[in-house]
This record gives sequence, structure tokens and C-alpha cells, in this order.
Amino acid sequence: MAGEVIVRSGEGRFGTLVEAGRHQWMMDEPVDVGGADTGPTPYDMLLAGLGACTSMTLNLYARREGIPLEGVTVRLHHDRNHAKDCGHCADAGANPRIEAIFRTITLEGPLSPEQRAHLMEIAEKCPVHRTLTGVLHVHSSAG
Repeated sequence: MAGEVIVRSGEGRFGTLVEAGRHQWMMDEPVDVGGADTGPTPYDMLLAGLGACTSMTLNLYARREGIPLEGVTVRLHHDRNHAKDCGHCADAGANPRIEAIFRTITLEGPLSPEQRAHLMEIAEKCPVHRTLTGVLHVHSSAG
């Protein structure tokens, strides 16, 4: 289970300090939306979490199964207005704004077509992917 993450307001309009164990980093928003661009945005971090988990899951699985995977590159982007062209999203209901993450996975190494297809199936099973596509509840309380 993951440890606690602590987020504190920092300098500027959006500057934020993040602490995760012994690691610290700044997050911010780009200058064009009023930030100072001192770090990645919250959506950058969300995408990074999914990309890192995808890569880790594929590498772990390939090592365990003896699949000659030599490297993984995951490219991601987020679209906030996907409803207008989403043919499989009949459940938009009263909120026509549908969020979408587009993930392109490049697998490197002497892999057979069957191994590549199987690794792409495994990518769908990374824990962060399952969290994002499952039922997620965020419980907030005053501290």
C-alpha cells in the first residue's frame, strides 16, 4: 500500500509543495493560466502515475514470464471535452463533458506479435489503470 502524500500551498497563485516519503517536488500551472510554471501540473502528475505504473507492470510481467522486453515508452495526454466525438459514451447524461486519457505504449525488443498483443492486455491491468477505470471514492474531511 502506498504511503501518505502531503500537499501544501506554496508560493504564487498555484505553486504547491508535494511530499511523498522522503521525496519533495513543486507543482504549478503554466504561465498562460496564471501559474509560474515551477513544476508539473496536477494532470501531468496523474498521467505520469498511469504511465509509470504501466511501464513498471509490463517490465515486471515480462521479466517474470521470460518475455524479451527491452524497454517501454508510454506517451499520454488528457482530453477534457471528449463527449462530442465519443461513440461509446452513451451514458453522458446531464454532463456531456467526458474526460479521456489517450495512452500510446511502445514496446521495444525482439517480441513476437503474440507477445506484443499479450503485453498490451497486461497494460490494461496495471493497478493505477484499474483504479482510474474502476469505482473510485474520494473521502474528504476537515483536519
